[in-house]
Amino acid sequence: MMPAHVRERSRQRILHVIQGEFRISRDVNVVLATTLGSCVAACLRDAIAGVGGMNHFLLPQGDGFEGPFAQRYGAYAMELLINALLRSGARRERLEVKLFGGARLSDSLPDVGAQNIVFAERFLEREGIALGRGCVGGRHARRLQFWPATGRVRQLTLPSADHDIIGREAIVHAPRRDLGRVEFFDEET
Repeated sequence: MMPAHVRERSRQRILHVIQGEFRISRDVNVVLATTLGSCVAACLRDAIAGVGGMNHFLLPQGDGFEGPFAQRYGAYAMELLINALLRSGARRERLEVKLFGGARLSDSLPDVGAQNIVFAERFLEREGIALGRGCVGGRHARRLQFWPATGRVRQLTLPSADHDIIGREAIVHAPRRDLGRVEFFDEET
């Protein structure tokens, strides 16, 4: 007999979300995954409707930029994700979000990660969407997995050329509003 954790993993369907994309699902077997540096991903969910989604944006906003690259901007990416969730039965007042990414990977480049974080937090505040636990900023890229039906998030911090990672594992439990749980995993190098 196969152990339960192996059976669970074999049923999971991983959908990758790359820069400029978003995905939504209510399937308990779907895992949305992405890798972030200075980019930000918003993981939104309506626990009552049982639907959630993730986006991945590169820059806060463009000046009147339209066309195929518009989704790379936070303003457009957030609107697309929220509207798709609302069309799938979510209600704006029940949406909860966890933000990830926005790292500063190099001191020699502008801090786009910080700009992305500020944009996302202000956008959510203006929209009246509750900001839950997440992990933004820092100096390391991240791999992220989000189970949109349950709200569970797993983050793996990736090594950086500038910094050593101290291996540690922590599980952070979200408040009892059924936000799920956030798991942070740092990998030893």
